[in-house]
Parts: sequence; C-alpha cells; structure tokens
Amino acid sequence: MDGMGPHGTNVGLLRVLGPAHVWALGVGIVLVGEYMGWNFAVGKGGAYAALIACWFAGLLYSCVAMIDSEVTSTVAAAGGQYTQAKHIVGPLMAFNVGLYLVFAYTMLEAANAITVGFLIDTVAVMTGHEGLDQRPFIVLAIMFLAWLNYRGVLATLTFSLVITAIAFSAILILFFATSPIFGSDVLQHRALMTDLPYGWLGVLAAMHFGLWYYLGIEGTTQAAEEVRSPARALPFGTLAGIMTLLIAATLTWYVCVGLMPWEYLGQAGVPLFDAARLSGSTALMVLLGIGTLFATLASANGCINDASRAWFAMGRDHYLPSWFGAVHPVYRTPYRSIIFLVPIALIFALGAPLDQVITFSILSGLLEYTFMPINVIMFRRKWPLGTIKRGYQHPFHPVPAIVLLCLCGIAFFAVFLGYGTQLVAMISFYVIVSLWFHFRRYRYVRRAAQFTMPWPRPQGY
Repeated sequence: MDGMGPHGTNVGLLRVLGPAHVWALGVGIVLVGEYMGWNFAVGKGGAYAALIACWFAGLLYSCVAMIDSEVTSTVAAAGGQYTQAKHIVGPLMAFNVGLYLVFAYTMLEAANAITVGFLIDTVAVMTGHEGLDQRPFIVLAIMFLAWLNYRGVLATLTFSLVITAIAFSAILILFFATSPIFGSDVLQHRALMTDLPYGWLGVLAAMHFGLWYYLGIEGTTQAAEEVRSPARALPFGTLAGIMTLLIAATLTWYVCVGLMPWEYLGQAGVPLFDAARLSGSTALMVLLGIGTLFATLASANGCINDASRAWFAMGRDHYLPSWFGAVHPVYRTPYRSIIFLVPIALIFALGAPLDQVITFSILSGLLEYTFMPINVIMFRRKWPLGTIKRGYQHPFHPVPAIVLLCLCGIAFFAVFLGYGTQLVAMISFYVIVSLWFHFRRYRYVRRAAQFTMPWPRPQGY
C-alpha cells in the first residue's frame, strides 16, 4: 500500500534518480569489499588464490549484472529480484528471494558498521588513545544513515555518489603513487609472492571471500521504481558499476600483495589502510583512512536503501504485514521499513563476529544468484524477444545463465569447506520460513493484484 498525502491522496516513491545514482548505489554498496573482507581469501589460499578468486567472482558478477540489466529494465518496480520472481516464477520463490535480499543487505550493513568502529579504534591506537569503546560509533553510523534514508532517496544517493567517487579515487591514487610507472620501488612482489601454500584446495576455499569484491552490485535493481528512465539508467549504471569494480578489485590485490606478506594480509582488518601506512607516505595514509571510512559509510547507506525497498515491496503486496508498505507523505520514502530494520542491523553489528556476519551476507547473496539463472530462462521462454519492450537485451543467452549456475555451485562448495554449519543453518532457516509462508501467510496475499506489468499472456499459458 502507499502512504497518504495531506488531502487523502495516495503517494508513491519519487522518480528522481539518474544513471550516476544507480552507479553510486551499486558501486557504493560493494566498494567496501575492496577496503576489507576480500583479503580473507588470501588467508584461505595465498595471494595467487585470492587473484584467481577475484577473477572467478568477477565472471560470476558480470553474468549477474547482464541478467539483472535485462530483467530489471523491463520489470521496473521496487523490490528488484523479489518483484522479478513475483512476476516470472511465483509467490513462494518471490517470498524467499525477498528474504535473501533483506538478509544479504542487512548483514552487509552490520559488517560495515563493525568496520567503522574498528577503523576509528585503529586511528585511536595510532594516536595513543587505547581502549576506545567501538560500540557508540557503530550505533551512531547506523542511526545517522537510517535518518538520511528516512529523509529522502535523492539526498541519500547523492551523498553516496560523492563519497563513493572519493573512495574509488583513493584506490587509484594509491596504485599510481606506489606503482613503478612513476619510479616508486615500495612494492615487493618478487620477495613477498609465494606459491599456493595450501594447493588447489586453498584456491577453492578462497572462492568464498572472493565474492566480497563484488557482493551487492545487484542492489542497483532496488532503484527501479525511483529512476527517471529505467530502460536507460538501470543497464548503464549496473554495467558501468561492474566494470568499475573489476578495475578496483584488481588494483587492490596488486598493491596489497606487494606491500604485505600473505600471512598478515590474510587476517588484516583494513588492508588498504595498512597498505597506505606501509607505503611510508603520511598523505596516502590519511587519504586511505578517509577512503576506508567513506567506503564503509557508502556501503551501509546503500544497504539500508536496498533492504528497506525489498521489505517495503513485500509489505505492499501483503507478503508481509501491509503496515510495512507505507510511504512517508512528505519525504516519499518507505519509512516504516527503514525504521524496522535498524535494530536488526544493530543486533548483528554489536553481537556477532565480522567473519560470521560476512558469511551470512554471502550465503544469502549466493541463494539469490542461484535463483537468477532460473528466473531469466523462464523470462525468455514466457516472453520471448519481440513480445514485450526491453530496456536492454543481454547477449549470448543462455550462456551467462548456465555459467552463473555452475559458478554458484562451486561457490557453495567453497563456503561449505569453511562454514558448513552456517550454510546448513541458513538453508534450514529458509526452509522453515517457506513453510510458514505457505501455510500461514499466503492467505493474505493479494493474488490478483500482484501482477502489475502490462504484459501479454505468457507463451504456453
């Protein structure tokens, strides 16, 4: 349902965003993965394993970006993959995909808040103020960004655009400042690089955290109902975003493995900041400290935006209580969904280890990516090319869908090697809530109102 305006009229979300905002939403959520988290792949299998995982995940997410660009530019509504599943697959799949989205983004938001606290504590230790309590900074970061999202999407994503651009520029500056291109000799790849310390099994284990380089780029779909031109802005912003991240991920790996031994890099909390400290330049250290802070804030900001849109869309369709489907009459934001998800993020940010939070986010994302090949194959079969207007047509179909499905299978096995218990627990959770939805909640779903796209009858029906 929509919110009520001052004269009793229904109000919806505002269409005020352009391609740059879509880019900022996708890259802003993910760029923190270059500043922290990816380096756990180094600890799993060494520096070369992390590079293989980087490119493996890059291929996976390139498939995700192409598939998302086609389907979302055609199904331009809040909820992203949830709304796609609702129109193309069915209610039970839509309910699960909606939960995948909310948990992936909320866990990622919590991980970002933990990183903000860790970064501030690191700076405090460097300046002689040990024993700093990180919790107030974690709470403050989440509350400030939730307030920003509450006040309006244009200001929210403009803020993300600015700080994401600064954080990405910091990676480029660090690369050029330490690169032999400009005569620098601080990188020591020859001395620090080793063979695979754990063999090819370590490479497979590294695939788990290789996803962290790009996890969240699919969040661009959540802006579908708030962009001025979905057919143009969504494909452009998403595809430009994945290209940006491929560059940033490769440069990050190159600089960090040239400055730190893999044994340390594999457990570092803020590897790019550490790399800047080891470069010997105070200016680079300050710049990358700011970049790390901005990357975490941009990511948490985008996560709040995306999780609330998915929760809002499910409430509007009565998959969840309709109370969550309200739009603020002044700010035109899904304010109840934004407020509701804040304490959930705080619970995980204050009470769970960082690697566990990252794993829950990755697992939810992987379940979502496994759905996407099925979704796009059914989409093409039900509505072949030429039957409905598409903003973008991804090439080589069904090759990207098949490749994505195979890569997801490998990634699940990689996660199982290190976090098998969490994998089983997460899947069990989704099975239980699926049963709840089927037997208790589905009776409240407005079945006739859930198909909102003006499409012809599907092929074969």
